[in-house]
Amino acid sequence: MAKKKKPAKKRKKKRPLWKPAEIALLKKLFPHNPTAKIAKQLRRKTDAVKKKASRMGLRKTKNYMKSLGRA
Repeated sequence: MAKKKKPAKKRKKKRPLWKPAEIALLKKLFPHNPTAKIAKQLRRKTDAVKKKASRMGLRKTKNYMKSLGRA
């Protein structure tokens, strides 16, 4: 009787590391700009930018949030 093959393991894509220049730009832009716009500028996924900003403790400013209609 033939042996059953194990299903191939899915490989995770290697995530590119954040360069110091990207981190500096994220710190500068994140509080006052839409996350999607920043992600496009950094050529990264929006979720990646959100997670990195969260891990760094970055937050949107109160004025920016008010401009979106959020208090």
